[in-house]
Amino acid sequence: MAAKDELGRAGEDRAARYFEERGYRILSRNWRCRAGELDLVVADRSHVVVVEVKTRRGDAFGHPFEAIDARKRSRLWRLTAAWMAAHPGDLQGRRLRIDAIGLTGPDPATAALEHLVDLEVP
Repeated sequence: MAAKDELGRAGEDRAARYFEERGYRILSRNWRCRAGELDLVVADRSHVVVVEVKTRRGDAFGHPFEAIDARKRSRLWRLTAAWMAAHPGDLQGRRLRIDAIGLTGPDPATAALEHLVDLEVP
């Protein structure tokens, strides 16, 4: 596995733990369809949350959230619609939102974690 892929996987693991520690249940990890992949889908009593995880060793390539531009947000919403079609019972009266987790630091296990709640539709 390439170092970039290992970094991304470690960041997703950290993000999954972050949500579990806050009472969320993991519904899907690395869910794929023809249109692409969702990093995490988690749920609590009131929300189903699609989570985009961006991990950086430093800020040389900008803040992790800078990678989530309007095009990426549009794609996330299309992928979310595909996930919902494949999992019709998982909403069960919950609200849907898309969040982002940004991790910055040399080791994802100890990197600074930022949680951006409710990415808007571009």
